[in-house]
Amino acid sequence: MDTYPLIGDHGLIGDLQTAALVATDGTIDWFCCPRFDSPSVFASLLDAERGGRFQIGPAGEGHVARQLYFPGTAVLITRFMSADGVGELIDLMPVTDRKVTQRHRIVRLVRVVRGQMRFTLACAPRFDYGRAHHELNLVDGGARFAAAGTVLTLRTRLGLHAAGGDVRADFTLSAGEEASVVLESGDGASTAPPDDAAARQHFVECARYWRAWLSRSTYRGRWRDVVDRAAITLKLMTYAPTGALVAAPTAGLPEQVGGERNWDYRYTWVRDASFSVAALVDIGFTDEAEGFVGWLGDRVREQAGAGSGPLKIMYRVDGRANLEERTLDHLSGYRGSSPVRIGNGASDQRQLDIYGEMLDAIYIGAQHDITIGHDFWTSLTQIVDWLCDHWDEPDDGIWETRGGPQRFTYARLMSWVAFDRAIRMAARKGRPGNVARWMAARDDVYRWIVERAWSPTRQAFVQHEGSEVLDASLLQMPPVRLHRPP
Repeated sequence: MDTYPLIGDHGLIGDLQTAALVATDGTIDWFCCPRFDSPSVFASLLDAERGGRFQIGPAGEGHVARQLYFPGTAVLITRFMSADGVGELIDLMPVTDRKVTQRHRIVRLVRVVRGQMRFTLACAPRFDYGRAHHELNLVDGGARFAAAGTVLTLRTRLGLHAAGGDVRADFTLSAGEEASVVLESGDGASTAPPDDAAARQHFVECARYWRAWLSRSTYRGRWRDVVDRAAITLKLMTYAPTGALVAAPTAGLPEQVGGERNWDYRYTWVRDASFSVAALVDIGFTDEAEGFVGWLGDRVREQAGAGSGPLKIMYRVDGRANLEERTLDHLSGYRGSSPVRIGNGASDQRQLDIYGEMLDAIYIGAQHDITIGHDFWTSLTQIVDWLCDHWDEPDDGIWETRGGPQRFTYARLMSWVAFDRAIRMAARKGRPGNVARWMAARDDVYRWIVERAWSPTRQAFVQHEGSEVLDASLLQMPPVRLHRPP
């Protein structure tokens, strides 16, 4: 178990199309390429033997490691301290633009700030979740790995040597010295060794990008550092070409170590992304809200074109809904937590709450001058009309328990939100819609909640009709303005 770092002992880097996790020992143990939901290249977080890794860290033991971010950026610094010296590993991914690309770079800059330190580099990719064999070619200035239609090029001035299909290097740096390593995906990548000055320039440009982005924040409260870091993290989970946000950049990590609830979260939940975008727009990041609302509009129009009906609860970042769930039985799982799953079978569930989160996000965006066109609105009204007919049906609930449908209170709460926000948007802009019908449905939902979801015994609203179970999701009642505590 010691080969598995704690899940919390990781930093996140990314380029707005994919992301990587870096453990405090300097190991990249999770990286999918070229997208968040692509097969993994490094996945030792899920299997220390078969998953693959890219490590740069001090040789031997006797050092202490700490991680921090360069202030106001997504540039990660892992600091190693020992009796002989202090070294730093700086990790970043140059930000891509909104054009879909196969080219993604991880830049790793190693330097010693005091004394001397000996380092080890080990790059051991395992393509397609560790299922595909790869070929290694050592070239002047680095190495090239190729398998299953994916090519990775490792460029460095360090002396690499082959270790089977992997590469290693051992090197020593003294105070003031540095070395750079660049891992790049895609065909046509240069094999020329990187210039350390170019690596430093990547650092400067990446830091400049993130600080310029963060300068748009309107938050000035006492928790600014925490809010800024949360905003950067949400941005890192945004797929720039479409504006969709993934729920997490990881797959297969357990809810409890040793348990079986090991889901794949590299997709866009309508609910989670709506919450995230609402939080971002609340502190001034309207571009992100506009991008996500545009992505939502495409999903709504697609559904309306198919004759209306329920949206999927989640999609891939490009809007596709093919999320067939599979298990990777050859991977042992994080600290033995199996099965490891990719895809997500919950995508076919009915979760009626998503319409409330979606319409609330669109409503909040509208309050910040994010407009929706006539076609989007027309398609949206069809979905609201559909909800009028179906809000009182059982659904699978926010927690995706896979235990069978119930009449969950939270689903009714968010159905109330959906009707309320649609009514408000129609009135505010004079848009056409079945407003009288929506108002009647909103009132019916309200009465259902106060009459059938309230427990006199608990003196609280409960999870579903006929239950005495409390549900944390119902704490949303005050924020959405349906009910306030006395």
